[in-house]
Amino acid sequence: MTLLNRNVDYAARALVFMARANKPTVSVAQMEGEVGVSRPFLRKTLQRLHKAGILQAVKGKGGGFALARNPENIRLSDLVSVLQGPLKLNDCVFRKQLCRHHDACLLRHKVSGIETRLLAELDSVTIKDLI
Repeated sequence: MTLLNRNVDYAARALVFMARANKPTVSVAQMEGEVGVSRPFLRKTLQRLHKAGILQAVKGKGGGFALARNPENIRLSDLVSVLQGPLKLNDCVFRKQLCRHHDACLLRHKVSGIETRLLAELDSVTIKDLI
């Protein structure tokens, strides 16, 4: 099981690079080597963050991407939500369909507690923390 997929990993690296660069905009070409991913893949990931309001996109000469929020206001949980979707650990581990004991399942309730703590931890990490 991978907790954070590679999109989240690359996005976090790119946002840290942008925050450190302290420039109005940073091009995908500038980020490519630092992040360690191909330009098309990185551009696609950054466009998704732009649509979610985490980044601003600037077109034309000198264009690129800029943080739409301060680094302390961009949380790892934001990246997970946009690039992975909801983090769910508490689906039934025994069958593909929910069993008749779904609501009373002790294992499901224990895993739900772990999920809650995990989400709180992801929510506590910001891009500023990673700089």
